[in-house]
Amino acid sequence: MAAMALLQLLPFLAIDIDIDPTFAEFGPFTLTWHGLFTAIGILAGVTLSVWLARKDGIPPEISQEIALVGVPCAIIGSRLFYVFEHWDRFSGDLPEIIFGITEGGLTLYGGLIGGALGGVIYSLFHRWPIGIGLDIAAPGMILGQGLGRIGDLINGEHHADPSDLPWAVRYVHPNTLGEFGVAVHPTAGGYEMLGDFLILGILLLVARRFLRAPGWVFCSYMALYGVMRFGLSFTRTDEQTFYDIPVPQLVSGLLVGLAVILAGVLMKYPGPVTPEYAERVWGEAEDNEAPPPEATPA
Repeated sequence: MAAMALLQLLPFLAIDIDIDPTFAEFGPFTLTWHGLFTAIGILAGVTLSVWLARKDGIPPEISQEIALVGVPCAIIGSRLFYVFEHWDRFSGDLPEIIFGITEGGLTLYGGLIGGALGGVIYSLFHRWPIGIGLDIAAPGMILGQGLGRIGDLINGEHHADPSDLPWAVRYVHPNTLGEFGVAVHPTAGGYEMLGDFLILGILLLVARRFLRAPGWVFCSYMALYGVMRFGLSFTRTDEQTFYDIPVPQLVSGLLVGLAVILAGVLMKYPGPVTPEYAERVWGEAEDNEAPPPEATPA
């Protein structure tokens, strides 16, 4: 009887979120919880990647220099993808496209592509080890994504299917960006956040320990995130479609395919490695070791 009564109560159980999406206002600029946790995620991700870089023989000033290029490229990429997906919301409003970023409106796989391209191009220009750099960046990127999703959970801007599960979320603040008063799946701020942290654990505890080719940790990140993001689209209701297929699912499939191709390329052309990387991964020095990279003169 008690079990039956509990089952009858399940549709009424949900986690109420009664928080204003706006964290603070500075004149004409609005900082939302999404924007705040995006900034926290960037800081934490860069800190983690700099720490990992030191372990693999990349001087902190080099990894910080790459971050100064990669992070803005990631933000630009994520914003461009979001605007492209939701062009009907902007109608060519250039100020809103540029300055509305503090209120949210970022697409994570756009940040993945933009940040990776920016960092790789800059590293190629300076002839720094590409594979090692990608492996260093991957854990920091997924950490930043996971922390950024906390802001999504608070704001509720990514809409999802209704749910009667006990961990469903219900947005009850008058200013919420979510579906007011409706219990929904916590897809972006719950499922994806937990998935991001799970991927982070896999990268740090499994991939970095057992994958032997430079760049394969990053390829694992691309593939794991692509598979997860593909599945999460089944509970999202606010995604643009292309021939009835959600755009994020198309991009996710592309990411997985690119991860496989990139893994093959890096297996054949691993590029130079540092002595510290060779010692950590192979336990011995390699013939194609690279000298420690030097920072660009100020």
